[in-house]
Amino acid sequence: MNIIIVGLGKMGGNIAKKLLKDNHNIIGFDSDKNQSNTIEKYGAKIIDSLEDINSLDLSPKIVWMMLPSGKITQKTFTKLLGILSPEDIIIDGGNSNYKLTRARFDDAKKLDIHLIDCGTSGGIWGLKNGYCLTIGGEKNIYEKLRPIFNSLTPKNSKGNLYVGESGSGHYVKMIHNGIEYGMMQAIAEGVELLKNKSEYKLNISEIVNNWKDGSVIKSWLIDLISDELINDKNLENFSSYVDDSGEGRWTIEESIELGIPTPVITAALFARFRSRQIEPISGKVLSAMRKGFGGHEVKNG
Repeated sequence: MNIIIVGLGKMGGNIAKKLLKDNHNIIGFDSDKNQSNTIEKYGAKIIDSLEDINSLDLSPKIVWMMLPSGKITQKTFTKLLGILSPEDIIIDGGNSNYKLTRARFDDAKKLDIHLIDCGTSGGIWGLKNGYCLTIGGEKNIYEKLRPIFNSLTPKNSKGNLYVGESGSGHYVKMIHNGIEYGMMQAIAEGVELLKNKSEYKLNISEIVNNWKDGSVIKSWLIDLISDELINDKNLENFSSYVDDSGEGRWTIEESIELGIPTPVITAALFARFRSRQIEPISGKVLSAMRKGFGGHEVKNG
C-alpha cells in the first residue's frame, strides 16, 4: 500500500522502515531534514512539505501521523484537513487524548475524511519485535487498512486488535500506559529495597537476571532493567529524575470521572513528580512541625 508518514522520529522512522521491509511504498515528511534523509536511504520517497501531498497521485491518500501528543498533533491534523479530499484517511498513531481524538473524528467526518486512532506500543523495539496496536474508528476503514497493520504487528496477532468506535484505540493505549507506570514503579521499589539491605551484600544484577526465567514477575521490563544492570551495576549513567508523557495523568483523571480507585497508578505518577523536586518545601514543613510539637532534632538545610 501507499502510506504517507508524517513524523519520522524514533517511532515514525521505525514504522516507516518496517513497512518498507514488507514492500509498502512510503512517502515521508519530517520538519527535521536529518530524519527525512535517514528514511530516504531505506527507500522512502521524501516530500518537503505537507502541501506536497496535494501533488501525489494517490486515491485514497492514507496519512499516518506519528507525532508527540498536543499542539503539534492538533496543528498537523488541522492542516491535513485543508489538504486532503473526501474519502482520504488519517491514522493517528501517537498518544493523543481519546477525548481530543473523538472531537477530531467529528471534524474530519464533516469533510468526509476518515480518522483512525491507533494506540501504538512497542517503543524502539517495535522494528524488531513488531508493534502492539489497539485500533479505533470505523470498522470498514480498519478493514481496508489491515495490510498496513498486518505488516507492523507480530505474525500471530493478525493485524492486532480493533477495539471499537473512534477514541477507543487511544483510550485502551492510555490505560495500557497507566498500567505500565504501576509495573515500572513496583520493580523500581523492589530493586531499591534489595540495594539497601546492606547486611546481605546482594548482587542486584544477578538477582534481577535470575528473575528473567521462571519467575512470576518475568517480563520485558525485567529484561530491560536486567540488561542495564549488567552493563552499569549502580546505574551511574542515569539520574533519579523521571519524566512523564501525560497518559498516566489522563488515566487518573479517568479514574476520578468513573469513580474507580487506582491507588497504584496514582502513587506511581506521584513518585515521578517527587523525583523532579530538590528539597521540596513539604518535607521542610513536616520537619518544622515535628520540631515544634515534639522538640525533635532536625537536619539543617
